[in-house]
Amino acid sequence: MAPSTALRGVVPPVCTPLTPESEVDAPSLERLIAHLLDAGVDGLFVLGSTSEVAFLTDAHRARVLEIAVNTVAGRVPVVAGVIDTTTPRVTEHIRVAEKCGADGVVATAPFYTRTHPAEIDTHFRMLRAASDLPVIAYDLPVSVHTKLGVAHLATLARDGVIRAVKDSSGDEGALRRLLLETADVADFTVLTGSELTVDTAFRMGAHGVVPGLGNVDPHGYVRLRDLTAAGDWDAAKTEQERLIALFGLVDAGAPERMGRGSSALGAFKAALHLLGLIDCPATAAPQIPLNAAEIADVRAHLVRAGLLAT
Repeated sequence: MAPSTALRGVVPPVCTPLTPESEVDAPSLERLIAHLLDAGVDGLFVLGSTSEVAFLTDAHRARVLEIAVNTVAGRVPVVAGVIDTTTPRVTEHIRVAEKCGADGVVATAPFYTRTHPAEIDTHFRMLRAASDLPVIAYDLPVSVHTKLGVAHLATLARDGVIRAVKDSSGDEGALRRLLLETADVADFTVLTGSELTVDTAFRMGAHGVVPGLGNVDPHGYVRLRDLTAAGDWDAAKTEQERLIALFGLVDAGAPERMGRGSSALGAFKAALHLLGLIDCPATAAPQIPLNAAEIADVRAHLVRAGLLAT
């Protein structure tokens, strides 16, 4: 992520294929990455929420990153999630990312313990001092329980502490204010994690999207990128609405027997398995797998979206 190649465009958060024994499935991961690259994505984010990073051991994290960097071989930037509870633990993940050849790291605020904005500020500044790798701030209040403030992020950007923000807060007003506040910061990028409002985010000036659904339909998000770049907003709206319908697959899991994370990640992996991209749709424990009827619902979404024959 040299200044001339700032992270932008379509940057899927790559799913982590697992074997039935819960090991990293290297051939499936390589196949999935090749599929994403062939679709024309602009970068890859490994070890994020969609990658099940919270469920992976440190050894699994390192293995995923090693496979990704080697498979991509410099064709697009690979940024690594270094998400963990405290600054020392995140710093250790940064060292691994640096050793594996990542192009940047993605970090949330500290979590589990309650943190003050001053502590969050110290956290990001210490991460920046720990390595030459660019730091991308991940605004993920649903999991971290802290919303990163617009003014604070803008200050960190102007001070050169962070090079980008991945905004998964769902707060479209804050996203727009952040774009305005950082418009004068050279080579700084703002990426939306709200994959259902990408056309809107691009029209506001967002530089990219990090769509979990992009694992399943990267071509759709690449088309959306190109349509918005061309200013064809009507066609972009149509494509966005097709993707919204496809996104309904994340609700395949019955809420009375599983959480929304199990349903969404299970649906993404079921879709990738049905598409022949990964060998096994297993999710990491203690997530609950989809049953046959729920997988059939995922299949129906793929058929309606034109991704799978009947």
